Amino acid sequence: MMIGSCHCGKAHWTLEGDPGSITACNCTLCRRYGTLWAYDYEGERVAVSGPTASYTRSGRDKSPLEILFCPACACVLAWRGLVLESDGRRRMAVNVRLAPPEAVEDLAIDHFDGLVTFTDLPSTGRCVRDLWF
Repeated sequence: MMIGSCHCGKAHWTLEGDPGSITACNCTLCRRYGTLWAYDYEGERVAVSGPTASYTRSGRDKSPLEILFCPACACVLAWRGLVLESDGRRRMAVNVRLAPPEAVEDLAIDHFDGLVTFTDLPSTGRCVRDLWF
């Protein structure tokens, strides 16, 4: 299990099992937050606990998101889809930048163009450690 926590320690997330590759997105929010995302579904392999506040992103995309952050230190913990998937599940992602570096440093990075094309970009072969160290 992976655990990430905000700076003050009041809120955290958990992710069970293999997180797979991590996504770096260049959308108007992700590039400002500097987040790196690991995905799953609410109530399945990911969970957020502790106090959170939220910001709802809406706009041109078809899937509005709720950004969850710590109300005390403002670290971005996760996003949660506000539209359910066709199978009734809710997509969610946690910010792996809140995990200890040694827990995530070898995870591969996928890049997603959330700004213009809304498509995956070619792999560069980089991992989290390449962005941090």
